[in-house]
Amino acid sequence: MKEREIRAVFDEETITVYQAYRKEIALPAVKAQTFVSPFKIERMTWIKPSFLWMMYRSGWAKKVGQEHILAIKIKREGFEWALKNACLSTFKEHIYKTHENWKEKLNNTPVRIQWDPEKDLLLNKLQYKSIQIGLKEEAVKKFVNDWIVEIKDITDFSKDIHHLILNDELEKAKDKLPKEEIYPLPDNIKMIINAD
Repeated sequence: MKEREIRAVFDEETITVYQAYRKEIALPAVKAQTFVSPFKIERMTWIKPSFLWMMYRSGWAKKVGQEHILAIKIKREGFEWALKNACLSTFKEHIYKTHENWKEKLNNTPVRIQWDPEKDLLLNKLQYKSIQIGLKEEAVKKFVNDWIVEIKDITDFSKDIHHLILNDELEKAKDKLPKEEIYPLPDNIKMIINAD
């Protein structure tokens, strides 16, 4: 298994990413099927294709300000635009050559990429990594105005899985997980995001 591959739920047109918010942002977003005030378009927002990484980050929807888990279907063309216009959040010499080049790109690029250890059902670290994508400025505007196809509140679904885990019904919990597969990337995008 390769260390850095994007695993996600996707079809021919869309890919599902996850975010967690407080109800004041989440509920209006589900109603409007995009993000509306009090969501701030000026702030960086992070999207994650890994369901279990989102569960780790939100503490199964228990962390303050992350009580609502949203599954957001976005256009694959938008997702790939984000990756093409990205900069890694850490310096990699074989990509950026110099620290100065990387710093300049980081400041002038609307998307940030971070790779973090993927999690298992019990939220333990796995040997391979999961991608997080930070959108700012132009990328947030495109996300909110052009890319979103559907927003679903999956908080109850997430809590159902967590309940099974707490009751030691791990096989049942595993069966309920979203079926994530390796997302096919063109080589030029793999290079930009440092995917294997």
